[in-house]
Amino acid sequence: MNESLTPPAVTLDEIAKAAGVSSSTVSRILNGTAKVSRAKQQAVEAVIEKFNYRPNVLARSLASGKTETVGVLTQTVASPFYAEWLRGIEDSLHEPGLTPFFMSCRWNVAEEKSRIEQFIARRVDGIIVLHGQLDEASLASFARQTPIVVLGRSLNNVPGLAGLPIDNVQGARDMTRYLIAQGHRKIAFIAGPTTHIDAVQRLLGYRLALEEAGIRFSSQRIEQGDFLEAGGVDAMARLLARKAAFTAIFCANDQTAYGARLTLYRHGLRVPEDVSLVGFDDVPTSQYSTPPLTTIRQPIYELGRQAAAAIVRLIRKEPVTLTPVSLDLIERETVSAPRLPSRSPVPVT
Repeated sequence: MNESLTPPAVTLDEIAKAAGVSSSTVSRILNGTAKVSRAKQQAVEAVIEKFNYRPNVLARSLASGKTETVGVLTQTVASPFYAEWLRGIEDSLHEPGLTPFFMSCRWNVAEEKSRIEQFIARRVDGIIVLHGQLDEASLASFARQTPIVVLGRSLNNVPGLAGLPIDNVQGARDMTRYLIAQGHRKIAFIAGPTTHIDAVQRLLGYRLALEEAGIRFSSQRIEQGDFLEAGGVDAMARLLARKAAFTAIFCANDQTAYGARLTLYRHGLRVPEDVSLVGFDDVPTSQYSTPPLTTIRQPIYELGRQAAAAIVRLIRKEPVTLTPVSLDLIERETVSAPRLPSRSPVPVT
């Protein structure tokens, strides 16, 4: 007969007996709700460590009605942008003892709805949505079942629902103004997905800055991207193929700028000597690109921490107030004054 090498699990009652306290006291110490002497708490903690005791999470959730989990819905786990948000969320949920569950919905509204339903079916205590596209009425309906925080959205004051807005319009406005201040008047723009609110707002900020400066908006300088590197490669190729006139390129996010930079390189165009190039987001790799990318910085990691703090407060039924996050222009090495038309390899007339 084979004998199991795994020792039998220690029960909460056995921990209580060894520590000389009641089972309810051990339970309350584990839950962080016990008001006991320091000596008694240390005695329980010593026994827990000695026996390597691990609480039965399922039993605790059945007793408390809480699973100590938070569902986190992202658009894609592959993006370095979302990776920083997820890291901030995970780090901040650790202290209150909550475990994040991650799922993605790939910019698909139907999948987003399905994933939220799956989280609720698994009885998560709260949900964080990164850049969700569901309408507010649907989010409010789900929030009646479990608290929800949505990053990147302004939402009405609905119980159990909070939005953390990001001022994309002002960020894009600031970047366009910066390029204009460097002498650029013909600024191309590679946009993000038309269904994505961030992309729509960034294009709006670009247009507003041109209007303020008295520069005519030209649809010939606008190309559609998808927030991904491959989309930036293709969009930049289309701009060059139709001989659009520009001296600078504003990409709707950093990943798009990486792809655009590759196409420029393949066409023998240097950044910033021949063409200036800027992005948006300031993902960690942007400071290491060649040359380092000028961009608009979102405090991505800190945003994740704020979202985690907000969902903890909602779970505890505490009030939450979230205000728009300020964005900063990070000047690096991809912008210079425009070249003279007679020397530029890109049509600028």
